[in-house]
Amino acid sequence: MKILITGGAGYKGVVLTKQLLDNGNEVTILDNFLYGYESVLHLVQNKNLTIIREDVRNLRESHLKDYDGIYHLGGISGYPACEANPHSAHLINVEATKTMANNLSNDQFIIYASTTSFYGDTGKVCTEEMAIKPVSLYGITKYHAEQYIMQRKNSVALRFATIFGISPKMRIDLLVNDFTYKAVNDRSIVLFESKSKRTFLHLLDAINAYTFTLDNLDKMRGQIYNVGSNDLNYSKLEIAEHIKKYTNCTIIDSDLSDFDVRNFEISFEKIASLGYKVTRTLDDGVQELIKLYKFYKPFLAYKTI
Repeated sequence: MKILITGGAGYKGVVLTKQLLDNGNEVTILDNFLYGYESVLHLVQNKNLTIIREDVRNLRESHLKDYDGIYHLGGISGYPACEANPHSAHLINVEATKTMANNLSNDQFIIYASTTSFYGDTGKVCTEEMAIKPVSLYGITKYHAEQYIMQRKNSVALRFATIFGISPKMRIDLLVNDFTYKAVNDRSIVLFESKSKRTFLHLLDAINAYTFTLDNLDKMRGQIYNVGSNDLNYSKLEIAEHIKKYTNCTIIDSDLSDFDVRNFEISFEKIASLGYKVTRTLDDGVQELIKLYKFYKPFLAYKTI
């Protein structure tokens, strides 16, 4: 199968690229390489990989017409980055997504990297069918893009839980990655809204969800799925306590609040009913991250990438 991955050099994209290549697909990465090209160096020698340096805002039919389908991962990710660049967030996350969808034929699939972030502070168990009222700009842009994409019958949206774990293109800003980094380097974790809960997902289980969707596209097309496991629903304090077991760090509970409030539990029954299973635990990811941060900490700048 011939597949295009937007954002294919990013945190999830580069791991997905390797997995799809390993599965025998022809893969094209489309990425602007804003944060460098090092994440894809280990893949360049693969004859089934093509790399296009381009901004998703410049996507045209000529970029898209030769593929069976698209994994759309490209965009500005996370609340802080979107708030810092609101105009770009709208153009990239929403308008570029619309342009891409408009330039695909009905035979081409889209598997869209959506998020559970826009569920906000619901106080309810969140299902795919419930009304959405995003709080943050990031959530708003992702929701609007998702709704537009799902007007196509040949589309699937995967609403991922908060991802953690290591990648050739690290994101240290993600909550578990962030807390573990601070535990290793600062010997302390400062908590805001320490009792707020959300669900987490190991990066490799997220990649498995992408390939599971491709393998089950006939069953899943036209649908939205929450992706995660109820076994990985934790408060911030519980996450910090897990990390403390391995680092003996200090946990500091702050009275300060966070605008991007997320406090919810999610139902993953819909995708689980098709046979998707999460296999990795929080402790698996934390131990991997500790190993990484101890070895690479002189070289890892703390920034959103």
